[in-house]
Amino acid sequence: MITPIEIKRKAANKYKTYLQSIVEGESFTPIVIVGDKKPNEDTVKFEKELTELISCSKEKKGYGYTIEYQTVKTKRHGMQGIPTSISFQTEYDYLKYIYEEKTTAKFKKDITSILSSFPELKDWIYKYPMKVIENDWEGLLKVCKYFKGTPQPHLYIRELPIQVHTKYIENNSGIIRELLDIIIAEYVNFEEKKFEPHFNLKYDESLVRFRILDESIKQQLFGGIDDISIPISEFQKIALPIQTVYIVENKMNMLTFPNRKNSIIIWGHGFGVDIMKDVEWLNTKNIYYWGDLDVQGFQILSEFRTYFGNAISFLMDRETFDMFSENDKGTKTTIEKNLNLTPEEYDMYTYLKENDLRLEQEKIPFEYAMERIP
Repeated sequence: MITPIEIKRKAANKYKTYLQSIVEGESFTPIVIVGDKKPNEDTVKFEKELTELISCSKEKKGYGYTIEYQTVKTKRHGMQGIPTSISFQTEYDYLKYIYEEKTTAKFKKDITSILSSFPELKDWIYKYPMKVIENDWEGLLKVCKYFKGTPQPHLYIRELPIQVHTKYIENNSGIIRELLDIIIAEYVNFEEKKFEPHFNLKYDESLVRFRILDESIKQQLFGGIDDISIPISEFQKIALPIQTVYIVENKMNMLTFPNRKNSIIIWGHGFGVDIMKDVEWLNTKNIYYWGDLDVQGFQILSEFRTYFGNAISFLMDRETFDMFSENDKGTKTTIEKNLNLTPEEYDMYTYLKENDLRLEQEKIPFEYAMERIP
């Protein structure tokens, strides 16, 4: 026979469905608990189980589950009233039994507030009623109302004129993202995973470090400064009177690169070079890429070419490798995808991969490298 503990567990499991009925505006429907109707054949145990079941019922406590009986004739117990149905007939009975009266009252109040401002969240509330219960809606609604009125703030989180504490949005970014993805969907940058660019906010961006290689440009536009680091969003908009862009993996090579007319050099720092994928003006320049002579160097080159197909490699050839190789071991790779390389580059990549070799940029003599810069 089902026990009061099992009834409470099964009743609690139905709480989410009950909350969803509230969202749909449905009247309370009696909640039926399915249990084992077969009486225990041991008379003593049967009577004990039945007594326990009745003691926790509405009949004894004034609230909770209602028991319906059917009188049947049994071999061991003779004519006996057997529980055939256990149910919560009223909302009060159900909520008081599972200790959810206050929680449900707050849930009803919260969804009224939410839907009065954002009826578009009804489907989300229906799907995630427990998230409504688990979160602070006074603060969340303040955030949502601000973004509804200003969907593209272009401010830092700390600058947002919302009456919540400084860390509130950061601490609740998960639930805020879910809500704003619905409320201001047409303004959301769904391809951006980071919270701030996802919602058109400013943030501590990755920096692009570059040097001006043209002395006249350095003097006229930058007051003689040639080593510059700026946020990627500013680099995307900068207008420089140049024709050529060099990109190197090694920072020291960037710092020691010789002057060139109408040119700049960018420190790519390995796979970090992909932050430049949206710098559209690079497509109008001559681009030369110099990476390590190892499988990762060619993989970075390949990745970079998916954004800038006009990139040309230099000092990444077999002649350079054979001249200065010290048979250093490379880092193995499991990448099998097709690479965006020229036939010569691919042959070099295959050789390095199959023999697990590498030649780092800094091991190529400075004078040799300077003579072969395009």
